[in-house]
Amino acid sequence: MLLIPAIDLKDGHCVRLRQGDLDDATIFSEDPAAMASDWLDQGARRLHLVDLNGAVAGSPKNLAAIKNILDAIDEEIPVQIGGGIRDLNTIEAYLDLGLAYVIIGTAAIKNPGFLRDACSAFPGNIIVGLDAREGKVATDGWSKLTRHDVIDMAKKFEDYGCEAIIYTDIGRDGMLQGVNIDATVKLAQAVTIPVIASGGVTDLKDIEALCAVEEEGVEGAILGRSLYEGTLDFAAAQTLADELNGETE
Repeated sequence: MLLIPAIDLKDGHCVRLRQGDLDDATIFSEDPAAMASDWLDQGARRLHLVDLNGAVAGSPKNLAAIKNILDAIDEEIPVQIGGGIRDLNTIEAYLDLGLAYVIIGTAAIKNPGFLRDACSAFPGNIIVGLDAREGKVATDGWSKLTRHDVIDMAKKFEDYGCEAIIYTDIGRDGMLQGVNIDATVKLAQAVTIPVIASGGVTDLKDIEALCAVEEEGVEGAILGRSLYEGTLDFAAAQTLADELNGETE
């Protein structure tokens, strides 16, 4: 089970939001690069970045912080990023900087042709972010609920050649209410590419629940507020995940 610490960037700071609300942000660090180094020291095997300003603007807005994070990590582990990625030039620029994966969310729903082109141009580097409430996909920072069924969209995007799907239950994100295991498993069973859970991970019980369904295709989880508010210790969580999946050396 791949446990991925999240660093959400707003105005150059590391923050966390409640249910995607930019006006409900808590600053956890004014030095995201130092935060990234700390997660690396604790044994993280991948990092998840979100350019929150970029998500609103539709173009990168935290490049200085992103570059500092990449310098701090120095290619020791892969780093993935999402938020405001709307064109192939942005993807190419991010990959040239040293990011391993680029996450396309709203743009994948609104412009599937863009996603198809991205998967073709950058095979192995494109992850799709699907955010849903009660099985329906949400867009535009979760402010708009579509009629698209999340499983139908996942199957479509799998056919395009995306590397993985990050599935967020937006009703639970940032709320420390536990993972929606049933919905995550249902999605993972419908596709053959990896599904990464996001939203609601709170404590070691959630890690146990996720590890129990890893064989269904839930191969990772993004950890955010639980790490920053101390309800979950990252090193302990990764150690537990490794033990449960027989990965201890």
